[in-house]
Amino acid sequence: MANPVIHFEVTGKDGDALVSFYEQLFGWSTQPVPGLGYSLVEKEGDGIAGGIGTSQNGPGMVTFYVQVEDPQAALDKAESLGGKTVLPVMTIPDTVTLALFADPEGHVVGVVARETQAS
Repeated sequence: MANPVIHFEVTGKDGDALVSFYEQLFGWSTQPVPGLGYSLVEKEGDGIAGGIGTSQNGPGMVTFYVQVEDPQAALDKAESLGGKTVLPVMTIPDTVTLALFADPEGHVVGVVARETQAS
């Protein structure tokens, strides 16, 4: 896969309840991120890492993140194909550079710079 899926997120109204649900359902190990209403899902076996938490704005969603060379180039290409930017490129210092777009049907997908990885 040229651009692999490397991270997922599940967000909703009650992040703590969602964390509990997925821990119990799938036996996932999580680590809370203090003050964010968000927990990291640890990568195990063949799976990918992810996150579960409280939605910061609006309804919850399930999102996957694709690793790319250049997040801005990926946004530009998505827009040229009928997508729309949801979150412009942003860098969380010492963590990740990411952006979000909606495909032509409104599904939100994240892109993550290749030199960093979400965990």
